[in-house]
Parts: sequence; C-alpha cells; structure tokens
Amino acid sequence: MESSTFMLRDLPHEERPRERMMQNGAESLSQAELLAILLRTGTRQESAIHVAQRILGQVGGLRRLADLSIEEMMDIKGIGPAKAVQLKAGIELGRRMSNSRLGQPVTIRSPHDAADILTEQLRYLQKEHFVCLFLNTKNHVIAQETLSMGSLNASIVHPREVFRAAIKCSSASIICAHNHPSGDPTPSPEDISLTRRLLEAGGIVGIDVLDHLIIGDDGFVSMKEQGLM
Repeated sequence: MESSTFMLRDLPHEERPRERMMQNGAESLSQAELLAILLRTGTRQESAIHVAQRILGQVGGLRRLADLSIEEMMDIKGIGPAKAVQLKAGIELGRRMSNSRLGQPVTIRSPHDAADILTEQLRYLQKEHFVCLFLNTKNHVIAQETLSMGSLNASIVHPREVFRAAIKCSSASIICAHNHPSGDPTPSPEDISLTRRLLEAGGIVGIDVLDHLIIGDDGFVSMKEQGLM
C-alpha cells in the first residue's frame, strides 16, 4: 500500500539531511535541508526536502519565512498546524539565542560589537524596526528595547521615545539601529535627518548617541564610521 506521505527515511541514505548533519555538521546543510529536518515529513507527492524547497521559493527565502505568522504559514501547501508551530518555534529559538548574550555583561567597543547583537534579530524582518541598546558608563549593555515598528519602507520614531527609555534605565549612552527590509543598508536622507535630531536631543539631555546602525541582508552600515554623525 502506498504511503500517504514522503518521509526523510524514505530517501536514499546519502540524501538524508539528518544523517548528513550528524556526519558533517549543521553548517554543511542547505537552507532547504535544515528546513526539511524541522518539517520531518512531506506530502503524498513530495518529499520533505521538495516541500522545503518549494516553500522557500514561494515565500522568497528564509528572511520572508521568518516573518510569517502561524496562520500565514498554514496557508502554504504542505504546512499544517503542527508543522507551522514547529517552524515558528525554531525561528523564535534562533531569535532568542541572538538575544541571550544580553544576560551577561556585554561591552561595546566598536560598531561590530553592536552589530553582532542586533544583526540576526533585524535582518529578516519585513518591516522596519527601530531598536536601541542602552549602555552604562563602562559601555556595558544594560538594556535593549524596540521603540518603533514601521511600515515596509519607513520606521517612524521620535527622539522623545528614545530618550524617555534611556532615562528610565539610567543609560549613559545609546546605540540606535534599524533594519532596511530592502536588504540594502545604505542610509537614506531620512535616516541621516533622524540621526541628527537624535544627536541634538542627546546633547540637551546629556546622553550620548554613540552610533546609528543600518542593518541589511548581508551587512550593516555604521553612520559613525561613515562620518554622518
């Protein structure tokens, strides 16, 4: 009797992503293979790997998949409630792992230190998120907060929200960051204008704005390093 679904164990041994991961490490697997491990089973017509490849092509890659809700995932052929929950849980664990380092004292010595904290959290989002790292006098990160979630092309934040949050946690300085959903981290005229307003407001309240990072798909731009602040 024909099986109702393709399973990873039905593939030839050398094509099974679980076995390849155990032998060669997770870094040796493609995005589709990693996704197939989370899916576990395919459909009557497709293996789990074929389903994973189709999903990535349909939604536009991992960056888009990560931002889907459980309900939106369930609209994709081959993803039911259980698979949607598994995928969302895996994505959320990855995001929390990126943020878990804040449980220990983290010192910001360069824009790269701040980017290491924020890049994986922001690079896959479809809307602009404006985030601040709040630092003490030793440049230790004492808090992180998302202060604005904008539309597809714009993030709106007012300096009063930024510095209200900074004062609340007794921050000596801040590093601002936001993502560009387009994937291109080039600062826009609006980014430059906002940064200058933040610098002016910081000077008034006595809290230094150390940098403003723009996060893209494959990198970031430090406005401090670019001489834009």
